[in-house]
Amino acid sequence: MSQSDNKNVVFHAEGLTKTYQMGEVQVHALRGIDLDLYQGELVVMLGPSGSGKSTLLNILGGLDSATSGNVTYMDHNLVMASEKELTEYRRYHVGFVFQFYNLIPSLTALENIAVVTEISRNPMKPEDALALVGLSERLHHFPAQLSGGEQQRVAIARAIAKNPDVLLCDEPTGALDSKTGIVVLEALQRVNEEMGTTTAVITHNAGIAMMADRVIHLADGKITEVHSNESRLRPKELTW
Repeated sequence: MSQSDNKNVVFHAEGLTKTYQMGEVQVHALRGIDLDLYQGELVVMLGPSGSGKSTLLNILGGLDSATSGNVTYMDHNLVMASEKELTEYRRYHVGFVFQFYNLIPSLTALENIAVVTEISRNPMKPEDALALVGLSERLHHFPAQLSGGEQQRVAIARAIAKNPDVLLCDEPTGALDSKTGIVVLEALQRVNEEMGTTTAVITHNAGIAMMADRVIHLADGKITEVHSNESRLRPKELTW
């Protein structure tokens, strides 16, 4: 049975393009992307720098707009959405995890998460979010007292604490060594499995791909290949 037979489509992109004007030069970041992402799946978007994967993720997350084409989230047209609608979409439906943690240095791990939960509709308790990423013993530590991997797990906890429908991760292990990266990937996999959160991870690291339900390869602004993994590997089984 295919993904489309047994899962709801969360994102549908059709003919998606993005062109940046750099002085007199046009840079084509996306060149006609057709893509469906399904409820509850973990997808890895794989490609080198400049392949368009970050641009695609930012458009799906409502952080950037397409030059042409169409993209919908459930029954919401993101291309036609107003700034107010996109702000509400990002606030209530999407969790973001970036390569750099963007934690507030003067707040503890718990307080960094509370900043998000206080403006969410149906948030988790910050303590529960930190427990889900294995940081119950670090509630009252400040970012400077945490390792890089621990800070990234706080960032993941912050992203999931508002109970998002979608988790979008841009090179979440890019600033980490392989041992620490595995711990972070384990946290992402746990969130996907236990909460059923549709999760998209973009990376240039091909070794991460085997933890995904599907792998989407991008190059030069185009999807070049899509394949499914018959069985997802645990992060500790990955070859970096």
